[in-house]
Amino acid sequence: MDLQTALRQLEELQQKLFAFRTASSALYLDGVTVAPRDTSEGRGVALGILAGEEHKLFSSAQTGELIAFLEQHKEELTAEVARQVVLLRRSYDQLSRIPAEEYMEYAQLTNQASDVWHRAKETSDFELFRPALEKLVAFQKKFAGYYDSTKAPYDALLNEYERGMTMDKLDLFFSTLREKLVPVIRAIGEAPQVEDGFLRKTYPVEIQRKFSDYLMDVLGMDRAHSTIGETEHPFTLNFTSQDVRITTNYSETDLSGSMYSVIHEGGHALYELGVDPAYDYNCLGGGVSMGVHESQSRFYENLIGRSLPFIRAIFPKVREFFPQQLEGVTAEDFYKAVNKAQPSLIRTEADELTYCLHVMVRYEIEKQLIGGTLEVKDIPRTWNALYKEYLGVDVPDDKHGCLQDSHWSGGMFGYFPSYALGSAYGVQMLRNMEQDIDVWGPVSGGDLSPVTAWLKDKVHKYGCLLEPGDIVKQACGDFDPTVYTDYLQDKYLRLYGLK
Repeated sequence: MDLQTALRQLEELQQKLFAFRTASSALYLDGVTVAPRDTSEGRGVALGILAGEEHKLFSSAQTGELIAFLEQHKEELTAEVARQVVLLRRSYDQLSRIPAEEYMEYAQLTNQASDVWHRAKETSDFELFRPALEKLVAFQKKFAGYYDSTKAPYDALLNEYERGMTMDKLDLFFSTLREKLVPVIRAIGEAPQVEDGFLRKTYPVEIQRKFSDYLMDVLGMDRAHSTIGETEHPFTLNFTSQDVRITTNYSETDLSGSMYSVIHEGGHALYELGVDPAYDYNCLGGGVSMGVHESQSRFYENLIGRSLPFIRAIFPKVREFFPQQLEGVTAEDFYKAVNKAQPSLIRTEADELTYCLHVMVRYEIEKQLIGGTLEVKDIPRTWNALYKEYLGVDVPDDKHGCLQDSHWSGGMFGYFPSYALGSAYGVQMLRNMEQDIDVWGPVSGGDLSPVTAWLKDKVHKYGCLLEPGDIVKQACGDFDPTVYTDYLQDKYLRLYGLK
């Protein structure tokens, strides 16, 4: 084989893998948005076959020989192709360890589990979801060994979402957050609370949909290449840098819920839309890690979306959409309301200050589940106890407790810490951004383009060309979680008049 033939085969291989994953993603998107309720069986059969064919293609001897040949000629490769080979080698070694029948069975299981989770959440019935979750946990333990048998199982899973992350590092990170933030949470708990009742008036969903379109325009999302749907648990799905979908969930009695879901998912989408289009159809496309991805979503949601300059910029338009509900409410009132700090039940509705405590609950449970010290049947009891210990709240039922997130139904164990890491990364990105450009002048005028341009230059455009740690270093400098805790302490003590 000559090098040109190998490069052509590499391109063809990756385009075929892209086609399989696009088909699977399209079926998933349909299943959780517009598909009729009891239709998961057919999708499960299709997803199982697609997973099997993808496994057969990617784990074949021919693919292994192609990767080995390109590794032998790495000095002749461009930086982009050399990086593709590195990433493909990692994935090939992992996938080739997973038996094809297990890979297919797992694809069918996650499709079924998603459907069961939706029904279990609707009826607040953990026992309905438990059998599927037990199978998912068993698979994750087994897959952890396939991924890297030299690591503790949960470390191997963490590494899939944030390369290089370990339980030791996260224990230290979360310990720092607890030490710095719990005293602030307690101090605010003893202070007079801000008024946010106007956020829970009746907000017609049809008008909220128009408001979502407006928010996407403010974010600068290209509507020719991105769209919005509705689902139980909001998420973002990218096919290419030219085709990104976000979803949200509406409640007629909660304006801020969908508002900040749209901004959060919009942050994910802006990342995907900002990746170099040259990386479409190969393994360099898409975000580099979930920690970096969540840094972008949390950046737009909280650092920009909950800032006073941003609220002042959009508030006149918000009042145009909802004049009766916001009669007599000022931009400053709205700012305080959407930043109200109060321990709560639902992670996606949590304020910035208490948010990471929600993540810690999930982290502790996942560690124990994968480590074998907690059984699935005991999740509700453990969840409820941790919520009482960490947040001081009583969990009334499974719907508002351990069934609130969709992640476990998709087999995503090890994902949750990314939210906290991303939140911390984002603050350091903001501090560096403020040194380079005028952030708040344009934001106060409703112009987020300078912010997005800076992030595109430091983070978005690289896709997976660099390692996550290199992206973090480039955008944040040396990671220091106290930059994050200092930001939260300053913001919330000022907001509550305690500083």
